Amino acid sequence: MKKLLVKSLLFLLLCNFNSIVAQEYTFKDYKWEQKPQAFTLPEQYKNENQLIVSRTIKIEVVTDKNGPKQYYLLHDKIFINSDDAIEKNNKIYLPFSSNENVVKNEARVILKSGKIITLDKKDIKEEVDEERGVKYNYYAINGLEKGAIIEKIFLLEESPELNGKTFRMQDDLPILDISFELIHPNHLEFKTKGYNNLAAAVVDDKIYKDKISISVNEKNVPKLEDDEKYSNWKANIKYFRYKLDANLYNGSKNLYNYKEFASNVYERFNVDLDKKSQKAVDDFCKTIVTSNNLQEQIWNIENKVKKTIPYNRYFDAKENLAAVIKTKQANQTEILALYLAIFKYFKIENQIVFASNRYDIAFDPEFESYENLDEILFYFPSINKFITPTEIEYRIPLIPNILANNYGLFIKGKEFAGVKMGIGEINFITIPGVEITHDVMDITIDFTKDIENPIITNEISFGGYAAINFQPIKDFAPADQYKEILKSIAENYTIQEEYTSLTTENDGTEFIGKKPFVLKVTFEGKDLVQKAGENYLFSVGKTIGSQMELYQENKRMMPVEIDYPHSYLRKIKIILPKGTTVKNAEKFNMSHKTDINGKTEAAFESSYKTQGDEILIENTEFYNIINYPLEHFDSYKAVINAAADFNKIVIVLND
Repeated sequence: MKKLLVKSLLFLLLCNFNSIVAQEYTFKDYKWEQKPQAFTLPEQYKNENQLIVSRTIKIEVVTDKNGPKQYYLLHDKIFINSDDAIEKNNKIYLPFSSNENVVKNEARVILKSGKIITLDKKDIKEEVDEERGVKYNYYAINGLEKGAIIEKIFLLEESPELNGKTFRMQDDLPILDISFELIHPNHLEFKTKGYNNLAAAVVDDKIYKDKISISVNEKNVPKLEDDEKYSNWKANIKYFRYKLDANLYNGSKNLYNYKEFASNVYERFNVDLDKKSQKAVDDFCKTIVTSNNLQEQIWNIENKVKKTIPYNRYFDAKENLAAVIKTKQANQTEILALYLAIFKYFKIENQIVFASNRYDIAFDPEFESYENLDEILFYFPSINKFITPTEIEYRIPLIPNILANNYGLFIKGKEFAGVKMGIGEINFITIPGVEITHDVMDITIDFTKDIENPIITNEISFGGYAAINFQPIKDFAPADQYKEILKSIAENYTIQEEYTSLTTENDGTEFIGKKPFVLKVTFEGKDLVQKAGENYLFSVGKTIGSQMELYQENKRMMPVEIDYPHSYLRKIKIILPKGTTVKNAEKFNMSHKTDINGKTEAAFESSYKTQGDEILIENTEFYNIINYPLEHFDSYKAVINAAADFNKIVIVLND
């Protein structure tokens, strides 16, 4: 739907551009050096597998008789410095499909001897990703060696991207020299912004006749590897954004702004339905279970729509909502219209929220760009909850975590002089906290019948986002496959394939967002017991399942960002035979925490007590927030690793 609004605005710009004299683009004759200069690897990069010697990116917006168009140039030179780099670079994937307007597509290899191997069309191969059903074209490179440079130039003719665009200015490889240039007619004005200490943009109106150049240049950009656990790489690298802001030719200003976007969206959907559609909506609503509890009512609506009206953004448009309900198919615009009609029927106050994936394009509340408006949610202000209208496996209060802990554009109606209009406000999209994603583990280990083969019962309750990993499976997988999936889940806690019993509760979409998923497994623990002289060694820690570890050899570079707040409560009861003692129970005492601004935001606390022939262990682990500053990484790491250390606890039983 965002694309429809963008096309409408672009159409207006096309009309205005047409009266301007057609322009050629400035880098039409761009080419590489016929005799490339010898490259000497700087000493500080001797141990790098590969590095980017230079990267040139150029974007130019031009006009001709058909309106505006854009040319995109990428020129890369990559130095190969290891066998691993040879293996990774024996294919140059082409960043375009065969049906795109490719102006120039060149690649060559400069060997360390100075010999040049130029690749041509016969070197282009095709690769098919069977799983995704996607075809890729690439140059196949033969004869690549250590000390060689791969050079490539791609030049494409495209539709202009004026409503917001981001370019990365840092990579997971060192970059010796990177330059970005946006060239545009001098009657246009662009807004720009750099992030993460990117060099300031330079605006120059004298380099090209009747054109303006906006350039950013950086040298010796350090690599930022995308391999740190619990991080957000794209939010931390240097990057540059721009968007068209004004057209001096027709006097239009503040283009692609949120105020206009919100008004258009509201006007598009705040319309009276035709009689046929209204009746179809009314009849559909009568089949939805009613509740006096607003959150439950919204859950009932969401569940009904998602179970009866399949969504696909590429479905053909129907005549009206009556046809949507009849055919049981909806594209993006139709599913939004249907939800809004239903909310109106039930008199539920709501707002449409446009958002972005925080791991891809983080929403910047200070830079209005339509790039930030790729995803859609509904917000219910009276209960401060959201739903996702398009993701079938979610139910209120759960939404895709990638859209939360981020800003969004909230659109609501407001009346002015008797006329209702759409108002857009930038607000924060909250995410359900530890009270929702709260896992409880209740473990009983009974040695009374056989000290070498205890009977272990583990009942695990998964809440919130943890539960959503399991609950939908039952409704979409065949029964025999679902049984195998449950078996593989149980193996994480039994450390073996066999178990005495396995039962579940609250599995299926009808419980998502309402009740936790419960897994209960009973098994024999002989594989966790080992005889050691007169004693027995019991790997009690393994009963809580495998745990994430965060042991990092290199210096941490990025702050911590996790998917969602979550917490755990684990209770373990060890029932011993009469006269049996545990020599090293003090291992259960653990305490690690992360304090930020005087508040504990993450912790692992464990303790035990003896009660007759029983040992009762209890530990809690929680992560209250999503973002942990880099200066708190060590304390955060200690909390994460505490659970992994608990998993390794082995106690000594003296019979």
